Amino acid sequence: MTNKEWFENARYGLFIHYGLYSLLGRGEWVMNKEQIPVDEYANLSHSFTAENFDADEIIRRAKNDWGMRYAVLTTKHHEGFCLYDSKLTSFTTTKTAAKRDLVAEFVNACRKHGIRIGLYHSLNDWSTSPNATDTLERPKECYQKFIDFVHGQIREIMSSYGRIDIMWYDGWWPFNGSETGWQAEKLNAMVRSLQPGILVNGRCGLPGDFSTPEGHVSAAQCMWEACMTLNNNWGYHQGDNNWKSTKAVAEMLRQAASGRGNLLLNIGLRPDGSIPQPCIEILNTVGQWLKENGESIYDSERFEVEAYTRKERSDWSHHGQYTAWGNNFYLHLHSWPGKELVITGVECKVSGIEFLATRQKIHFTQNGTKLILELGYDEYDTSMPVVIHFTTANEPRIYRSGGHNNPKIPHCRYDPLPAEIKY
Repeated sequence: MTNKEWFENARYGLFIHYGLYSLLGRGEWVMNKEQIPVDEYANLSHSFTAENFDADEIIRRAKNDWGMRYAVLTTKHHEGFCLYDSKLTSFTTTKTAAKRDLVAEFVNACRKHGIRIGLYHSLNDWSTSPNATDTLERPKECYQKFIDFVHGQIREIMSSYGRIDIMWYDGWWPFNGSETGWQAEKLNAMVRSLQPGILVNGRCGLPGDFSTPEGHVSAAQCMWEACMTLNNNWGYHQGDNNWKSTKAVAEMLRQAASGRGNLLLNIGLRPDGSIPQPCIEILNTVGQWLKENGESIYDSERFEVEAYTRKERSDWSHHGQYTAWGNNFYLHLHSWPGKELVITGVECKVSGIEFLATRQKIHFTQNGTKLILELGYDEYDTSMPVVIHFTTANEPRIYRSGGHNNPKIPHCRYDPLPAEIKY
């Protein structure tokens, strides 16, 4: 299977943020936002022990308990602190109290547990001299020196750990995504020469192999991956308890599946490298739901029923939304309709219906484009989406009914412009 094929069908990945910012517990931008001097900030490295960073345990959970198929680790965030043994700076985990190459541990764990490997690396760097800001103020003196440093660090992580599946660039300012600013063509050529078949994102100034909507699930015509936080921060923030519900995570997965994209869901590790307990509880619950309902998520195809115009939210079903693959489609119920559920606009022959998690058959009648399901329960637990599985005799096809005075609006799973969903 090529990198493109596995990525198109992955659906769910783990993003891991860890760095010196984790020790302060105020988010990954703390150095910038609080204007902490470089020398003062660097002193945090003397307290960086990572005593409870266990890559094997994190990746084991991701694969076996949470249902994820790939993982991406921040090898270096904007602060400039490297989780690997860089030869271009002493600002690394190997020069701290930890004295460990955490990237090597992460890569080895991914290979052990059969998870695809992604390495995040910030192009920007607040700790170096010269840095990106210097290149704007003194371009002749600083620019090429800084660019060579950036390219050199990317070369290090692409040549030190064996095969890597994803190069995840970030920190593209202050060149505002400029191709020439980051010498992106040269950078990507170097990455691909070291890692044939690797996928790169588009955060270096050139369009990548996949797009990376951040903070919202937004389908694209190309391969795409929505990167999302579990609370309001990427890095650990001890005061941020605004955790997303398990149901919200399941809905993000459905939206990714319906637009044939992936969800890259983040955890910010605690100062000691351990996973915050709320993250474990949320991901365990979603993982158990996936064990029962993953058929409706993994390897799915485009399938979204949209509203009257392409600018409107596709919200015609007041009980839930859909995913599909092959001759199957799935309704993810977020609210319970009672003993009977009516679905209109079904332009395909339905041959069987069941609750996906239990495989309990549901009696139904189909009269033209109208389906009537006899669910049999006045109430049902919808703390997580209840997935109903429809088997069809031909390609699943549903229309959004325009009512008595409006024509029906056609839609099938190959629509190139699904609506953008924000959280």
